[in-house]
Amino acid sequence: MRIASLLPSATEVVCTLGLTDELVGISHDCDFPPEIRGKPVLSRAIVTPELPSGAIDARIRAQVHRGQSVYHLDPEQLAGLRPDLILTQELCSVCAPSYTLVKQAAKVLEAETKIVSLEPLGLDDILDNIRLVGELTGRRAQADAIVWNLRARINRIRDGAARLPRVRVICIEWLDPIYIAGHWVPEMVDDAGGDDVLGRSREPSFVASWEDVVAAEPDVLVLMPCGFDVPRAREELHLLTSRRGWKQIPAVRDGNVYLTDATSYFSRPGPRIVTGLEILAAILHPEVFSLPLPAGAVERL
Repeated sequence: MRIASLLPSATEVVCTLGLTDELVGISHDCDFPPEIRGKPVLSRAIVTPELPSGAIDARIRAQVHRGQSVYHLDPEQLAGLRPDLILTQELCSVCAPSYTLVKQAAKVLEAETKIVSLEPLGLDDILDNIRLVGELTGRRAQADAIVWNLRARINRIRDGAARLPRVRVICIEWLDPIYIAGHWVPEMVDDAGGDDVLGRSREPSFVASWEDVVAAEPDVLVLMPCGFDVPRAREELHLLTSRRGWKQIPAVRDGNVYLTDATSYFSRPGPRIVTGLEILAAILHPEVFSLPLPAGAVERL
């Protein structure tokens, strides 16, 4: 089978299923696992992570306002790769090329090409998507085994946190403007023994005022800017620390502010999202969850 993945999380799923060699094309954001380096890149974006957060947000808003996509696809290159299966999404217009954009580009392909949109809103949906990709690629047994392992890890955290005192948490997904993380993140916080005081489970992230963040008085503040790793998030930490009221937030006073590798463990709804859950558990209840975490996954301020 020839697979084109235009979604980083789908690329991770494909490779976890042992189908790296069948992957004939990827998106510009697909960077994991390392074995995919050198695969043909089918998309490009109007912004790059090197831009300041405010500039990224402004360019994306302007493009969306004009009714234009923030991504470009190369239909001729896509046709030349002759994929049997294209994996994409419609969940977030700024996270990856959309299903609509892919359908337009795929008009040059043969009718037999299957285009599948993955739309997870919570942890169960993410596991279901792994099974779906397994079904589509003839790797059902492998997918079931992967999901069984991931489910066991999720249940280990849920069961361990069930009777622990709840911790007030805010997860910030973007720094300028401030976005509160949504979709699967509030569920992850809940499973890890926290109370996400602003997040809306299974709903998109949303803009919040700084006054709302301060007034919520979180015990823990987790910074997970979408598409950023820890060093990149650290570069823009001043966007929060320079604000009025920063030092009066309980999380700041008590030293419970954390930078995370969001691009690896929170933004992408793939297998590594469970590692993100384990990171949250270790942040919220380190006395119980002393788990070995990946190097560079989290930094406490």
